[in-house]
Amino acid sequence: MKRFVLSVLSVLALGSALAQGYPAKPIKFIVPFTAGSATDIVARSVGDAMSRSMGQPIVIENKLGAGGTIAAAQVAKSEADGYTILVHSSAHALNPALYSSPGYDTLKDLTGVTALAAIPNVLVVHPAKGWKTQAELIAAVKANPAKFNYASAGIGSGTHMNAEIFRLQAGIEALHVPYKGTPDAMNNVIGGSNDWFFAPLAAALPLIRDNRLQALSVSTKMRASTLPDVPTSIEAGLPASDYTLWVGMIVPAATPAAVIRKLNEEALKALNSPELKDRMSKLGADPFPLSPEAFNAYIKSEMDVAARIVKAANLKTQ
Repeated sequence: MKRFVLSVLSVLALGSALAQGYPAKPIKFIVPFTAGSATDIVARSVGDAMSRSMGQPIVIENKLGAGGTIAAAQVAKSEADGYTILVHSSAHALNPALYSSPGYDTLKDLTGVTALAAIPNVLVVHPAKGWKTQAELIAAVKANPAKFNYASAGIGSGTHMNAEIFRLQAGIEALHVPYKGTPDAMNNVIGGSNDWFFAPLAAALPLIRDNRLQALSVSTKMRASTLPDVPTSIEAGLPASDYTLWVGMIVPAATPAAVIRKLNEEALKALNSPELKDRMSKLGADPFPLSPEAFNAYIKSEMDVAARIVKAANLKTQ
């Protein structure tokens, strides 16, 4: 027993020592989606602010593939020292239900630092489609389901999850067309090859303002402050259709608690800065600060919800 206590104290002392000198070198943010995606935008915005405060560069590495499981597996297997950090989205909670062998255990191999942002998705179509409301889109699809398809930022992405919730609530069928990320999906809606897309508002807002995309509804329970005239999907006639895309910071489970606390403090400091608040507000995103414990509990609850949606929609990886 004495040896065990001494061992625990040694580990705690080592973690404290690591935290006191942390960070002593550049930090890497691993982002599972493309540059220009909502997750990437949040990672770069928060990373810039944290880098200035912590006095070390924060490098962004976009590691694409398999709904973010490739990036998550890389971080899960990395050294647990606080220098390799996963900045993931809601897809992190969806993937355990969607992928039978992702290469890591979401709850055992990884742990949360904090959520960073809550972002509405917005249902967008090309203006030439002529749909002005969510109800008009649904009616068109019900009249000729074989004619239509919808884009996502990839199988297992938050945009995919949102699309399936919408499809189940609306009682419609259409072809799902997954892409490598949000920019590709939006470009193909603009180009006319896809009929609709639940785009993260942070990425879609400039295109909506330039009238290159038509916004039909937003996915959250409350309207987006940056699109006050666009109804929520619930207001537009689909009860229980709300969905919030979140972005969060995650590290290997064995990362010292003192390092996790340091990262949490720095991330929350960044989220509370007037500059970042203003930047997020302009993107339609809300800061989403949580303690590590609260974020882990939130991830678990999101996993439970995602599992039910995957089963109801009969989703499968391709």
